[in-house]
Amino acid sequence: MPGDYYSEISMKIKTFGRISGRSIFYFIFTLTGLPMLEVTAQEHFNPKGIRASNFTSALHAELRQNLPFEDERDFEESRRGFIAEPQSRQIVAANGNIVWDMTRYDFLLDGANYDSIHPSLQRQATLNMNFGLYEVVPGFIYQVRGFDLANMTLVKGETGWILFDVLLTSQTSAAALALANEQLGELPVRAVVYSHSHVDHFGGVRGVITEAEVQAGTVQVIAPTGFMEEAISENVYAGNAMSRRAGLQYGRVIPSSPFGQVDSAIGKGLAVGTTGLIAPTLVIEDDFEEHIIDGVRIIFQNTPGTEAPAEMNAWFPQQKVFWAAENITATIHNIYTLRGALIRDALVWSKQINEALYRYGVQAEVMVSSHNWPRWGNERIQEIMRAQRDAYANLNNQVLNLANQGVTINEIHNEYEVPLSLQQQWNVRQYHGSEFHNSRAVINRYLGYWDGNPATLAPLSPADSAPLYVEMMGGADAILDRAQALHDGGQYRLAMEILNKLVYAEPNNSAGKDLLAAVFEQLGYQYESASMRNVFLSSAQELRNGAPVIGAPRGTSPSFARAMTTAQWWDAVAIRVDSGKADAFNFIINFITADTGQGFVIEMSGGTLTNIEGYAAENADVTITMNRSDLETVIMGEATLVSQLQAGIGSVEGNQGVLLQLASVLVDFSPGFEVMPGTIRPSN
Repeated sequence: MPGDYYSEISMKIKTFGRISGRSIFYFIFTLTGLPMLEVTAQEHFNPKGIRASNFTSALHAELRQNLPFEDERDFEESRRGFIAEPQSRQIVAANGNIVWDMTRYDFLLDGANYDSIHPSLQRQATLNMNFGLYEVVPGFIYQVRGFDLANMTLVKGETGWILFDVLLTSQTSAAALALANEQLGELPVRAVVYSHSHVDHFGGVRGVITEAEVQAGTVQVIAPTGFMEEAISENVYAGNAMSRRAGLQYGRVIPSSPFGQVDSAIGKGLAVGTTGLIAPTLVIEDDFEEHIIDGVRIIFQNTPGTEAPAEMNAWFPQQKVFWAAENITATIHNIYTLRGALIRDALVWSKQINEALYRYGVQAEVMVSSHNWPRWGNERIQEIMRAQRDAYANLNNQVLNLANQGVTINEIHNEYEVPLSLQQQWNVRQYHGSEFHNSRAVINRYLGYWDGNPATLAPLSPADSAPLYVEMMGGADAILDRAQALHDGGQYRLAMEILNKLVYAEPNNSAGKDLLAAVFEQLGYQYESASMRNVFLSSAQELRNGAPVIGAPRGTSPSFARAMTTAQWWDAVAIRVDSGKADAFNFIINFITADTGQGFVIEMSGGTLTNIEGYAAENADVTITMNRSDLETVIMGEATLVSQLQAGIGSVEGNQGVLLQLASVLVDFSPGFEVMPGTIRPSN
């Protein structure tokens, strides 16, 4: 992205989405008297909040003129097949808590243009207002949309429903199934398909089926190879940090409003109910694998290394329907997701789409995805698949092209440009991912985070380097004066550079934090990516009001505890070890789960806890025997190994003091740790 988010007057004006030319926008729309499109005034939710500046308004007016808003096919497709919506636009849990509320987005239905929202993002946010039951293929495939971040897709088999993806929470999934049964006639669930290992696609499973039904064999649960390992590891090992960052990416700390959270690109947002997991009974192992599920012929295509490490598409050959999972949606996705996850492979992603295009897309008449809306007609489907294929391939190839010419990870987001032909196609706009963090991710995947300059190889922490910068810039007052001038001139990224140094050097400088919040706010308004918008606006809110107060971390749910392997749990325990304290201890534990016949050696040495399955140490300091079923209480955080053993659950032989040593070096993570300096509220 050029300039101070948009200060250069350059040829990039014609790129219609790599927003630039801020100064010329302001000149055109304030000095020539050309009309601005109507915008609606609305109160800002924060007393210190600022409306869109003239620079932001002019920028958005130019975009409304140059983006292809005349192409309304997405709106036609998103409305197609509507059957009904429930009586209430809120979904309420049994205890009365609201777990999902579409009414908070009603401002998007008034038809106004909001200058505090990138016009392209507002268009996507409006499209994602789908709410209710839709017919996709008459008598065969239906979708419930707008009940959660993802869609629930219902396929009618010979005797019941085959559910593709079951949302994030049991409350939203139960409501979605109830609406379908109410409108289409009640049918039992015969199978649940997890398209991939992200929790918004399987977390609601217990709202539509029970474990008893699965154990009885009346319901199949189908998942791609590697599903269980990835479903657990991604959400556990860095779970505390990921949860905190997800709050920023999805805008959980800001209200839904024209000045706050408006969308999450692939859906409106995340429900807040109960999540769970039931292990699959059928794992798709081969690259292409055919099955008959309740009389329906389905060919599954494993696509590891794409949107998730474990993911699969599906093809219905008799109906010529292609299920694209989350590999193809109505946006460019994340190669690096801001909540934190393994960096994805843009080239592999492109190749898997290309494989699906030539194998299925050339004959498909309907394409369904786990987010956004379906596509109909072979020509339209191929158009979408080719654009998505090309976008991910271009990202990979062009970033590496520039990297091989010396462009570094700290420059690439200002150099890489999406080709103009792709910018003019709505389905590959940057609503979820963005060319900024995705381009950096490609370099990081191949070359790592270092840019080749020794000065950046082992830099000072920001809090340590910032005081020197502030001193050399003449102190806080000089920075505030210059930053205010930059802000008033619309040079937001330059203002951010110096204000960020000030806030790190002086975390309690309220004037600096307020001005940085104002800068973040304007940048947030200008970003097309919902993820980036939410991060900037959430950070502005935290600078003004303090970080959110979050209670003790929620324990692992019972179903996740059962799904986690014992080795994975010991790996998670090892992450909590404070190496500085642990370096004083050396011990070996034999750990046996008698009911499963498994044995583990747990060793503390070098300040590090390790585990290995299938061995028993002859020189162990202590041997613990406990049924795996009794360990699950410990995994859920409702007990400790020591408390279980003291209660007579399991047995211990040897030096029990080792357990106290282990407990003494474990850190309890805070779910509300500080991200921006000076945002943690003082305790009373």
